[in-house]
Amino acid sequence: MAKATGWLGRLKAGLTRSSTKLSEGLTSILSKRRLDAGALEALEELLIGADLGVATAAKLTADLGKTRFDKDIDPTEVRNALAQDIAAILAPIAKPLLLDPPLRPRVVLVIGVNGSGKTTTIGKLATLYRGQGHSVLLAAGDTFRAAAIEQLQAWGQRSGCPVIAKSAGADAAGLAFEALETAQRKGNDLLLIDTAGRLHNKADLMAELAKIVRVLRKLDPTAPHDVLLVLDATTGQNARAQVETFKSLVNVTGLVVTKLDGSARGGVLVALAERFGLPVRAIGVGEGADDLRPFDATDFARSLLGLDN
Repeated sequence: MAKATGWLGRLKAGLTRSSTKLSEGLTSILSKRRLDAGALEALEELLIGADLGVATAAKLTADLGKTRFDKDIDPTEVRNALAQDIAAILAPIAKPLLLDPPLRPRVVLVIGVNGSGKTTTIGKLATLYRGQGHSVLLAAGDTFRAAAIEQLQAWGQRSGCPVIAKSAGADAAGLAFEALETAQRKGNDLLLIDTAGRLHNKADLMAELAKIVRVLRKLDPTAPHDVLLVLDATTGQNARAQVETFKSLVNVTGLVVTKLDGSARGGVLVALAERFGLPVRAIGVGEGADDLRPFDATDFARSLLGLDN
């Protein structure tokens, strides 16, 4: 239980920039004031400014207005009401990545732009599942960057997970094929495959991802079983454009949102949930190996509004 409490503490601390922005804004708007049309309009602007998205902000304020319009109301009451509504939006997409014993290995392709925290996320996921007793194999499929290969090898040593790697410039699809062959032979529970993240040439990236999927299916017609898109929360609404782009390249099955501690834009996760409905597998609030955990809707919503969990 202490470990869970520690994570909740880190989650709340990680979302401090976002929660402070919202809490101070709500206090400013609602101090000694009824929830009238002007207050609702200001509240909607505050939520948009916190990157919750235009549609989500409109929905949340409309719901608030239905039950509390023109009533005396204090900021804490509004924070609790918003947290409840946000948790309801997020609940359907809070779906941790579960390993299915009959399906071995579970093949997870991890995608995202360079700098989103993709390789680090793979290392943290490896640490998480290794800690649960699963055997995990990593594949350094971002062969475009030598630094990404070295970084994943370092995470492999740190997490106690073997890494399949080749020199920079090697064929990524060939490496993925070799990694899956190895995982099948050794009976690994989970295979995490890193990929290149360069978006300046989408045609090349699309061809590479398609080739990786094609060769994996020569060994397992159902692979990859998950395609996780890693998003950097500090990019705010640009994360939405990244989802659109990668969805056009490959079948994205889930999201991981990182660097929530480095931004006042934590609300972007709510906007993504409302817009795309893709499962959020995990969120990250720090650099440590334990700072990436499965996503819980209520914990996140209350932490976003600066409320105790």
